[in-house]
Amino acid sequence: MCTILAHPIRVRRTTAGKGSPGVPVTPARPMGNNGEVTRPASTRAARLDQVCAAAVEVARAGITEVDADDVGDHLQVVAEGDRLVTHYFECRLAGYNGWRWAVTVTRVPRSKTVTICETVLLPGPDALLAPGWLPWQERLKPGDLGPGDLLPTSPDDDRLVPGYLLSDDPAVEETAWELGLGRARVLSREGRIDTAQRWYEGDHGPAAAISTAAPTAARCGTCGFYLPLAGAMRQAFGACGNFYAPDDGRVVSADHGCGAHSETLIEAAETAVEELPTVYDDSAVEAMSVSRAPGSVEVAEPAEPYGHS
Repeated sequence: MCTILAHPIRVRRTTAGKGSPGVPVTPARPMGNNGEVTRPASTRAARLDQVCAAAVEVARAGITEVDADDVGDHLQVVAEGDRLVTHYFECRLAGYNGWRWAVTVTRVPRSKTVTICETVLLPGPDALLAPGWLPWQERLKPGDLGPGDLLPTSPDDDRLVPGYLLSDDPAVEETAWELGLGRARVLSREGRIDTAQRWYEGDHGPAAAISTAAPTAARCGTCGFYLPLAGAMRQAFGACGNFYAPDDGRVVSADHGCGAHSETLIEAAETAVEELPTVYDDSAVEAMSVSRAPGSVEVAEPAEPYGHS
């Protein structure tokens, strides 16, 4: 441990030799509380060195990785520190639109000779950049898994827990005591919460376009085609069993809805049938003369009881 003294250090005078005057040694300055030792850091902006700023061609000549035609116009010069500046040049390489060559130059004090520190190719404000790197677990999106693909899960996946642990899901705990039987791992509490949130905010939740366009009372929880899930998910989710519904065979939230609700009934309207008058075609009627046989009823006689005339 270093101890800082609060008083001046007294040093004895020494002599160079017999008969020689003593050579005094200057006492050290006080260092109490580091008052005279530390200096505040300078916050002033770096001043642009004019000699380095004028060395545009020196900086251009430092770009030796490509042909001279791939280095374009001089764009700007930026002060990085005392006698340290960076020159930016346009990059004309194919596929590097918006990128810039950056050449940093410097010089020693009281010297007019400029030297190159480094040369690098940097993206500009309008450069086309590749997306940031992500681990493959985060890059994988729903629907990327195709026929024949394998997607292994990590042994420490926090969405899964061993089947013999209590998972506070009644459907799982019914068989949890049977060690060695059933599934090796089941959804953990965090896994179920994540799944429920994803389903609820997805295309089969209450905010889906088909759900908001459906009648207010047409909710899946009251539909006869709604098949509730088991366990803790039963309270909020079920599967659609309506062949004609767009969500058939999919998990939907209880407050999801569509126009194929089981109680959307159509009342049969009573339609009156108008009876048209009988129409005879006179052109198809053949007139025939009938002779009066003996014993026929005369016109003046009263009609018979059976209506014969």
